[in-house]
Amino acid sequence: MYNRRVSKCHPRVEAYGAVDELNAALGLARASSSDNFVQESLLTIQKQLVTLMGELATAEADLGRFVRDGFALVGPDLTAKLEEMVKFLEAQDLTFSGWATPGGNLASAAFDVARTVCRRAERRVCGLQEADQLHNPEIIVYLNRLADLLWLLARWVESDRQRK
Repeated sequence: MYNRRVSKCHPRVEAYGAVDELNAALGLARASSSDNFVQESLLTIQKQLVTLMGELATAEADLGRFVRDGFALVGPDLTAKLEEMVKFLEAQDLTFSGWATPGGNLASAAFDVARTVCRRAERRVCGLQEADQLHNPEIIVYLNRLADLLWLLARWVESDRQRK
């Protein structure tokens, strides 16, 4: 952002590139599901990921300008929304035993792919933090909770508890 130039293999580019892949994977999961709750939730999350990518693409020196230009930063409020969805799904009394094997149906497989992409994005953002290039540690918390939510959504779309 703001005409800053870095290499295509810069850790910052790797981080927001992984989040971009996650957004695409969520688009596939959303298109694979017929459940309204899932579709609406994922569209909201995809829009949040655009915010997250913008923040990751902005150098710390430009964050003030980023906010003045009307862009939001990832905050605990976004993570709290994921927590609400996690609590809702956990209250659905999902049952499974042992390890979940991806591929129960097309939608659950898409969610499991999205979950693994999310974990990779989380690792890339952790790499930024270890290099002292992450100005907002809430991004890691958000991605961590999103991966948990995606695991639950995969199990939910495999079950007969979905709302139609």
